[in-house]
Amino acid sequence: MNGGKNVAEERVMLVDGMALLFRGYFANSYGGYIRKTKAGLPTNAVYGFVKYLLDACKTFNPTHIVCCWDMGSKTFRTDKFADYKGNRPEAPADLIPQFDLVKEVVSGLNIPNIGMVGYEADDCIGTLSKQLSAHMEVFVLTGDHDMLQLVDERVQVVIMKKGASNYAVYDSEKLLEEKQLTAKQFIDLKGLIGDTSDNYPGVKGIGEKTATKLLVEYRSIEGILDNLHLLPKGVKAKIEADLDMLHLCRELATITCDAPVSCMPEECFWQPDQTKISSLFEELEFNSLVKDVNRLIAVS
Repeated sequence: MNGGKNVAEERVMLVDGMALLFRGYFANSYGGYIRKTKAGLPTNAVYGFVKYLLDACKTFNPTHIVCCWDMGSKTFRTDKFADYKGNRPEAPADLIPQFDLVKEVVSGLNIPNIGMVGYEADDCIGTLSKQLSAHMEVFVLTGDHDMLQLVDERVQVVIMKKGASNYAVYDSEKLLEEKQLTAKQFIDLKGLIGDTSDNYPGVKGIGEKTATKLLVEYRSIEGILDNLHLLPKGVKAKIEADLDMLHLCRELATITCDAPVSCMPEECFWQPDQTKISSLFEELEFNSLVKDVNRLIAVS
């Protein structure tokens, strides 16, 4: 994080803002207690977000950081499939005022907020991972396994797991070893099995185990379709019955890597301003985090 780092060590962390914010909210609202400032502003989600962000900074030591956000529920995916994410409940009332607050805090940490109406945060992250991997190593910080399709030679996906400082870091090798699939095959997997959290069905009756087996054997959806005659009768019938849905679900699962967003390395070089952060955290009554951030800045 200081200007003297050698170029070989430069790495950018692309943060999935909503993933951290929601995780922060639920981790800090157990037992019904919601952290608020003396003036009554709920801050539990933002507090959790900052804690997770600082922990990831300590663990992965990025020189550059960008935070990406969803910008409303209407995207090019809802245009293709009206029920996309249609099963999501309304955000809890005490989380809503924290959506704007968290972006102010991110700006206060001297980190750019990036989002684009009509696209999801995933698409912004995918696009920036392509742009920035030309200059440095990329770490994508998320809780969302959909992002595994972005793994590339210079792009690693960091999945936050339960508990503090608990991460699964995927590069191509780890992806193949653990999931038996390449990053590109991950898109085809979602096309076949769908995604309950995003509310698209895939092929009815095809689960992850069968889909993985088919992709290991036939490499892609095209390979599977070219060899339908070799598949067990039941599997063949299921795929044939849902062909249109299969192609649509693969489109919905594909992260767009050419969204109209950009960020150059010099725009996301992380230079935290200790005084600015201290006064911001004191205002939000995040007193314990002032020490954390001061420690982090001191070692960087």
